[in-house]
Amino acid sequence: MPIESINPATGKVMHVFEDWSVEKTDNVIETVHGSWPGWRDTSIAERAVLMKKAAAVLRLHAGEYAEMMALEMGKPLAQGRAELEKCAWACDYYADHTAGYLADEPADSDGSRAFVAFRPLGLVLAIMPWNFPFWQVFRCAVPALMAGNAVVLKHSSNVPRCALAIEDVFRKAGFPGNIFRTLLIGARQVEPVIENSRVKAVALTGSDAAGRQVAAAAGRLLKKTVLELGGSDPFIVLADADLKEAARVGALARCNNAGQSCIAAKRFLVEEPVYARFLELFTREMAALVVGDPLDEVTQVGPLARRDLVVELHHQVTDAVSRGAEAILGGQPLESQGYYYPPTILTGVTPEMRAYHEELFGPVATVMAVRDPDHALEVANDTSFGLGASIWTNNLSTGTAMAASIESGAVFINGMVKSDPRLPFGGVKESGYGRELAGYGIREFVNVQTIWIG
Repeated sequence: MPIESINPATGKVMHVFEDWSVEKTDNVIETVHGSWPGWRDTSIAERAVLMKKAAAVLRLHAGEYAEMMALEMGKPLAQGRAELEKCAWACDYYADHTAGYLADEPADSDGSRAFVAFRPLGLVLAIMPWNFPFWQVFRCAVPALMAGNAVVLKHSSNVPRCALAIEDVFRKAGFPGNIFRTLLIGARQVEPVIENSRVKAVALTGSDAAGRQVAAAAGRLLKKTVLELGGSDPFIVLADADLKEAARVGALARCNNAGQSCIAAKRFLVEEPVYARFLELFTREMAALVVGDPLDEVTQVGPLARRDLVVELHHQVTDAVSRGAEAILGGQPLESQGYYYPPTILTGVTPEMRAYHEELFGPVATVMAVRDPDHALEVANDTSFGLGASIWTNNLSTGTAMAASIESGAVFINGMVKSDPRLPFGGVKESGYGRELAGYGIREFVNVQTIWIG
């Protein structure tokens, strides 16, 4: 079945790629596996030199790659350039820190000496989404490669040009030609790739439904998985918060990347004494965001990546409104040839509505009043997801204490939830398991090997 690259700002097909046959896919995997021992035996210092070159390639071609993301999945240019700089930062970060993260660790034992070593597993399959088409891949691939693994990428089928460009980044940087390869395959080939004996581990960023399928397939073969899945992040605003700053950051946290982010702020939980004032400020900030062509430098909110995403998001909005919620801003797809949905605010959302329980993967915020911090925690945790959370308060002791009770992989106090190469990233509950980034991430796909000497 053809793999199409469609411009979401126009709905027009730009490029068509034939997906690979099973035989071609197997041959590429075999080639990567055959090249892996040489990479495994390359020193960390040598890998670091190449990874620094990859960072330089990303920075050199940032304009080209940002335009590619804008055309292929609708990301505004400024956000695309920021994503590419973050990828380069991750390359530099792991080039500088892998030797420390993977250094042998002495251990006490009854032998004359014992230590723990960290050895690469082999070939890692990265199944990645379209919403951050470079960053999601680099977040996974950079530490895996620096640890001495090889990587094959199954990218989302709507960003094939980005997928091929990422392979080219590593080639331009001088990496061995078959240590990172992109597989141009559809969803039907994913399970056979997981079952391939050459593949030793799987990383997925995607929906909870996809996570269940991948975990089941890998689990049958006892292969290691790391899953970063959906999120419905709470954004808690207490009565003593800086409301103007919370509203300003909240609008960006909800609408960055057109709201298509697992860690976007989605549920705004505001203490009753300041609810009306925050809602006024937040509505003003959301309404001021510039929606438009992602190739226009002034655009802050581009189109959603696919038409079906607009349809699903609007179903969630109309379900809420039909059950008594109010769309005080937005609430209707824009009349356009592209896949545009405006910044939208829903109030009066209750547990009977889809918008209360489901992830809203677009620029739609639900704003709910809560009685006090305890009620805020109760509502924040009333979700099947647990990826990130944000707390806004001028009492840092209160914020820190609340963070301990929030069921999520990260809590940001007076700030927007974000990923950072220096900090572990991942979730709990139906947001997945395992961690990416920092030292925790690079140790996910290694054999933690005990060496005991008598």
